[in-house]
Amino acid sequence: MMRLTMILLGVDFLRSHWRGLRHFGWVTLIAGVIIFIDALDGSLFLPIEPFACLLLLEGGATLMVAHSGMGGQRVLRYVKGGAFTLAAVLILAGHHHGNFVLSMIFGLLFLFDGSLQIASAVVVRYRRWRPALWAGVVEIVLAIFFFQPWPSDYMGTAPYCLGLGLAFTGWNMFILANRVKRAAENPGLKGAVFMEETDSLPPDIVEWDGPPDDDEKALTVHVWTPAGSAPAETIPRPIISRYIAAVDRNGVISTGHAALESPGGIYLSLYPAELIDQSPDEFARLLRATPENNVPGLFQPDYATEAAKWCPSTRKVRIRNYSEARLKAFWESYRQNESYNLTHRNCSSGVARGLEAALEGSVGRLWQKRGFWMAMGKLMSTPELWVALQLRKRAETMAWTPGLVLDYARALSMLADPRPTGWLNTTGRALNKMFQRRIAWRKGKSDEENTQD
Repeated sequence: MMRLTMILLGVDFLRSHWRGLRHFGWVTLIAGVIIFIDALDGSLFLPIEPFACLLLLEGGATLMVAHSGMGGQRVLRYVKGGAFTLAAVLILAGHHHGNFVLSMIFGLLFLFDGSLQIASAVVVRYRRWRPALWAGVVEIVLAIFFFQPWPSDYMGTAPYCLGLGLAFTGWNMFILANRVKRAAENPGLKGAVFMEETDSLPPDIVEWDGPPDDDEKALTVHVWTPAGSAPAETIPRPIISRYIAAVDRNGVISTGHAALESPGGIYLSLYPAELIDQSPDEFARLLRATPENNVPGLFQPDYATEAAKWCPSTRKVRIRNYSEARLKAFWESYRQNESYNLTHRNCSSGVARGLEAALEGSVGRLWQKRGFWMAMGKLMSTPELWVALQLRKRAETMAWTPGLVLDYARALSMLADPRPTGWLNTTGRALNKMFQRRIAWRKGKSDEENTQD
């Protein structure tokens, strides 16, 4: 969370408020520890029902306005609203059954995530695979903690989760404050020398109604999905084909492709200079993110040339609020190395890093006039942030793939080019539109009466 927060808000924006971040981190950490300890004996001193009522209110309101979202935003709203409502109902149900079901759900989530992280660390062997391996072990320990009834006989499940969530959030805020205090550049984008910011945004704009129009200046992420770019009909495997690779009827593996295009003429698209053997036997060996699997790479000149040689991209994500100067600085540094690695330095990892460079400070620039805590609150309350965090975590511990880049770009587009997300925001926006239309109708009627006179 720290790296992505630093990328979106920007080090310069965060540095001036590092003391407030540290204080907020300490308060949140202490509150989380107190709530967790209070739940250990199964007799709660701090009531959990008000928290459950807030969850139920937010979940129900989110479901009511979820249909007003666009594309992936609509799905995220339904998922968020459904999860909040289910958790609230189970907490309010109380007794043994509700707490037991909630414990099993959290235990399975921790078990699945921890097992996946351990497996990916052992197989891929990326640079920080050992710390990730131990983090996976900790998640499995937490899963066991939720599965067994000791010491609170499942009565403390909800406070455990609330306490752990607050404690981890506070600890991350504390570390973030210390990092931005010392940072001369954004650690999340280390290695790129950034120019002075030259891009500008329309004044007083903090939200847009939808994605950029086709003729609007915007950064474009091109994605060729594995199934969409396969040479023949693929075998239906929804999740694997979506995020890893698709296999056609002839046994040929297609991993898809990703590229990044800017209006300033930058085109980031890395290919292996020679076709890599992607047969099932060799594919397992190539998953290692180790230097012996590095091969010469080749950057494509532009989208028109690449699409003409292959096929048009199957998905596009366009973002208005980005920095051409920062992207250019990153590109000048990144293009110096043309090596290619299937898991460590591939087309998708380059696009993800380039996208983060282009969006560095985007949320901070957008909300800086509204104040630091407004910007932080807006960022933290947007569900796409948590989706982006999970996608980034999964990609960093396994490998960036076109499917992950597609969903990551969509989530970041909702943060850099925000649309209405909260139910109060959506309701207020609808009332404001009704008010503006009323004014326009009255003005039109008045002009018509003056014309008749």
